[in-house]
Amino acid sequence: MDSKRKSAKEDKEAKKNIVGAPKNFVLPVLLLLLKDWNAHGYELMQKLSQFGFDSLDHGNFYRILRQLEKDELVTSVWDTTSGGPAKRIYSITTAGEDYLELWADSMGQYQKMLGQFFDMYSQFFVPPGFLSNKDE
Repeated sequence: MDSKRKSAKEDKEAKKNIVGAPKNFVLPVLLLLLKDWNAHGYELMQKLSQFGFDSLDHGNFYRILRQLEKDELVTSVWDTTSGGPAKRIYSITTAGEDYLELWADSMGQYQKMLGQFFDMYSQFFVPPGFLSNKDE
């Protein structure tokens, strides 16, 4: 009986780990957003939310930006021109663009693998009524 409870718990954990973006996927998305325009952290968070990163913790998000800056993939300057407190404006560096290109190449290969997976998967799981009479 104990093994059944453990198995169900493991199944739940496995499902939890399957759902969502690949680990660190937020990094190339941030760099891609900065490739198009320089932005404040808050603007970047809004764009990430539109991209599907709904549950990103604010504190973690700013730690990621600081790490990207430490790794010299992005730079930031203080914007004091707008009313209110100064805000950092982030922009991508040449090293960040190179890193983004590396990610894009890797994801392109991953996309091919996914395509092959779904091609094979669809051979086994064709919905009923999907085939025409001619094919049957």
